[in-house]
Amino acid sequence: MMNFNDFNISDDIKKAIGDMGFKKATPIQRLAIPEALKGIDITAQAQTGSGKTIAFAVPILEKVFIPDRSPQAIVLCPTRELCMQVADEISKVGSKIKKLKVLAVYGGQPIGKQTRVLKKGVHVVVGTPGRVIDHIEKGNLDLIGIETVVLDEADEMLEMGFREDIERILESTPRQRQTLLFSATIPKEIKQIAGKYQKDSKFIRIANKKQNIPKITQYSFRCNIEDKFESLTRLIDAYDVRLMLIFCNTKKSVDFVKKHLKKQDFSVDALHGDMTQKARDKVMNKFRNGNIDILVATDVAARGLDIDGVDVIINYDVPQNADDYTHRIGRTARAGKTGFAFTLVSKDEIPRFNNIKKSNRGIVEKKVPTPGEINEIKNNLILKKVKDSRDNLDEYIKIIKKNEDNEFGSLELAAGLLKMIREN
Repeated sequence: MMNFNDFNISDDIKKAIGDMGFKKATPIQRLAIPEALKGIDITAQAQTGSGKTIAFAVPILEKVFIPDRSPQAIVLCPTRELCMQVADEISKVGSKIKKLKVLAVYGGQPIGKQTRVLKKGVHVVVGTPGRVIDHIEKGNLDLIGIETVVLDEADEMLEMGFREDIERILESTPRQRQTLLFSATIPKEIKQIAGKYQKDSKFIRIANKKQNIPKITQYSFRCNIEDKFESLTRLIDAYDVRLMLIFCNTKKSVDFVKKHLKKQDFSVDALHGDMTQKARDKVMNKFRNGNIDILVATDVAARGLDIDGVDVIINYDVPQNADDYTHRIGRTARAGKTGFAFTLVSKDEIPRFNNIKKSNRGIVEKKVPTPGEINEIKNNLILKKVKDSRDNLDEYIKIIKKNEDNEFGSLELAAGLLKMIREN
């Protein structure tokens, strides 16, 4: 397993990555960083959460010449949320590089503020294609000095209709630039862009979808359409977790689920494409900060959503295809953690769900839990956590033994502790 000290990169970047808590490089980082450092073009197929931001941040920052305060690299992302995350991560990787300037540009924020920062000078620009075009047209952003272009989540940008903007931006950059393309899937349009704008690119593929989700426990639950909401609430009750993300296929479905969960006093909010950017940011911040436990969203609204600590994903509506299913459930079990992914399947959704199952063999069919089974699930989840933390128990075993007597043995103490946890 390669760690970051094995790369031929500066000590400043190694130290910054160490401060971020990373030691071992992920597969995409092991394969992409050495090639990108050579200056060659790369097309990389890698899922969200694979560590790809650091995979392109390192080679970008290795090339940056700080005295030149004009943009030297540009990263294009599909959404405002992803722009902010990517810019923040690049800034962290470059935190030991004095006077480094990284700027995120996106819609929904006054253009004047971004313009003022661009005029002062930045080294790396991270932006949504539409807002980048705005700045180019207004004369705020000159791409003549760009050495590296990154297309992040390229398939999502194309799905959202950004192809014309992407091509226009690429044509505004020097021909001798390095072009790094990262995408979860490689459809025909991606191949066309790679063929047109890359030179002798190296193709890197990290695992396949089935290999990429081993730590996610996947269950499906058959239910009648009229019972779907009750089935949802039973699953929420059974898997009482810190953060839960519920996916619906339409805005109408999102609004329905949010409204009826609120009626039952769940801590919930929603994201969908009709919301203003300000409203979306407000909801996202509440979810990130743990002020709400449940977020209900459509696929489009959740594009680029990358939040650590999501314990459970529930597909209230069956996704349209296997790629959408993989994108959705990949938002749990981040950074080596485990997670659950549940899909509610009504009769009319069975054909679509069967197509998804063909490429996701890990899905286990189960029955929606009864009230009695919900208690059993809750108890088992607590006991599993206990078993998973069995290291370094010597001190606690001594305490239990010390407090044993004829009326209250270790078994009764364990049962009492379980009761306290369940009732709190």
